[in-house]
Amino acid sequence: MATELFANRYRLLEPLGRGSMSAVWLAEDTELGRRVAVKTLGPAADRQRFTREARAVAAVAHPNICALYDYGETDGRPFMVLEYLPNGSLEELITSGKPLPDEDTARIAADVAAGLAHAHARGLVHRDLKPANILFDGEGRAKIADFGIARMGGTGTLTEAGTVLGTASYISPEQAAGEPAGPASDVYSFGVVLFRMLTGRLPFVGHNAMEVVRMHRDDPPPTVAELRPDAPPTLAALADHSLAKSPEARPADGAALVATLRGEGDAGRTLIAETEATRVLPPRQGPARRRALVAIAVAAATLLSGGIVLAYALTRETGDGSSPPPTTTALTIPTVPTEQSTTAPTTTAEPTTTREQTTAPTTTAETTTAPTTTAVPTTVPTLPTTTAPLPTTTVLPTTTTAPETTTPETTTISVP
Repeated sequence: MATELFANRYRLLEPLGRGSMSAVWLAEDTELGRRVAVKTLGPAADRQRFTREARAVAAVAHPNICALYDYGETDGRPFMVLEYLPNGSLEELITSGKPLPDEDTARIAADVAAGLAHAHARGLVHRDLKPANILFDGEGRAKIADFGIARMGGTGTLTEAGTVLGTASYISPEQAAGEPAGPASDVYSFGVVLFRMLTGRLPFVGHNAMEVVRMHRDDPPPTVAELRPDAPPTLAALADHSLAKSPEARPADGAALVATLRGEGDAGRTLIAETEATRVLPPRQGPARRRALVAIAVAAATLLSGGIVLAYALTRETGDGSSPPPTTTALTIPTVPTEQSTTAPTTTAEPTTTREQTTAPTTTAETTTAPTTTAVPTTVPTLPTTTAPLPTTTVLPTTTTAPETTTPETTTISVP
């Protein structure tokens, strides 16, 4: 096979893949001196479908779609010559069950969206978008391949109504119901691919293909945030939006995906605005930290006032007798805002209460018949009590166990 030319032009080098429908070979184009992929029709395969694929690919020319170089027939077998993409498929990158690096996910999503936009603008619906059909060229650019069941606008289909075409794990709800597929069907499959790149798993997993198809048709998908709260918000929101059950509730087509990813147009600006509005900014530290700072400030103020009072008391007791006679005062405990972390750790309000004393209950103020209008905190006898509440500020972080752990769900975009 290495010396014999296929179709008098292509030297077949090694098989790249084989299935019931076709076989794909790495080959050398002897006329142009470049490597290509030669795809031949299987003996029992549908010739009409093979021809439709060739025409579909020939109708588009885009950097993010695998290019068709040649089409013909030799020895009674149709073949097509395609661009050779040497860096494998997206399926090979995500088999580990771990999310892709966010930078790679963003780049691949942009490439695929651009390819879909070009195809949709020319009336072509892929109908079987999945990681195995997203290949990478020598520069790492993602390209959509395998338009075997694609539908061209204005043409009939090769299947009867109610027939399900596509791959179970990536099929849209309308395809699962046997309804016609449109550009929004490719958007749904794009959403499944993006979901998997972001989370490392599929939105629906079942015991068999038909169960997965039913889940795509009937069950609400999980949100990206449920599985990965730290996912990039715009990408997570786009995946959630694309997985809407109704085609009308998703981005309309590839152009809408591109606009969203670039933040352009109404679709992009609206989704990004909604994402930012519903985003939760580090809630696990914000409120609790502010409350802790308030409590620490109160404790510091209490200690400071206690020190001033102590200095004042010592001056009075050790004076030389020249100080004025004691003024009649009302001795009261100042009220300060504080948290009772032992009784209501999850409350959001901060009631103003009288600070509890750990050594003795609050003493009754010493008063005379003519109290002055100035309130002075208790002095030496209650000095230890000003330090006793201080440990309560060290337990304030326990208030962070409030239901803030579930707030990443607010990143969900509400689909109209």
